[in-house]
Amino acid sequence: MAGYGQFCAVARAQEILGGRWTLLVVREMLCGSRRFNNIRRGIPRISRTVLSERLQALTEAGAVRHTGQDYELTEAGRELASLVQASAVWAQRWLPREARNEDIDLEPVLVDMQRRVRATALPKEPLVLRIAIAKHKPRFLLLSFGQAALCTHNPGFPEPITLGGPLHALVAWWRGDMTFAQARQTGLTMAGPKKLVREFPGWFERYAFADIAPASKAAA
Repeated sequence: MAGYGQFCAVARAQEILGGRWTLLVVREMLCGSRRFNNIRRGIPRISRTVLSERLQALTEAGAVRHTGQDYELTEAGRELASLVQASAVWAQRWLPREARNEDIDLEPVLVDMQRRVRATALPKEPLVLRIAIAKHKPRFLLLSFGQAALCTHNPGFPEPITLGGPLHALVAWWRGDMTFAQARQTGLTMAGPKKLVREFPGWFERYAFADIAPASKAAA
């Protein structure tokens, strides 16, 4: 593939990192994914072929190391955290945030929720959160002290609460576009004992960049 023909370090980095999906692969690895299928789970629209190509390119660039079945970031790869963070902050601050009008998959939202469970805030007894988002198959999040597992079927624990409603309402809350109460006003639903429903938002450390306010609000 022809390069940009420039001496500039920005151009040289762009040749490696500018391909579609590349920074998302790095994001998944920064979030702890090490196996091929786990990386792909957070990027469901990437094909296996393209993911293999991106991992190979990152390996050749010295940003990723392949050991057995695992992929891990090298020192050079971990240093990309600042680039990923800067991209996220910029997007949260400057890009429109209208989840209702965006093309969004459910799986990456649920994967992020699983990663960001606040274990110490969970009820003492294990339970399963049923996730019944409109137009999607039900999913199940096993929540127990020190463990969170996203499943396609209930693994056999009590299922006292259900999270439902349109995907855009879930995304708007998780991404920090609105509060949980505001998301419920736009259609997000919680069914179950009042105590658990009240405590539910506190079970999670919300999306890592949820606190970044849009520039329009910051300037108001």
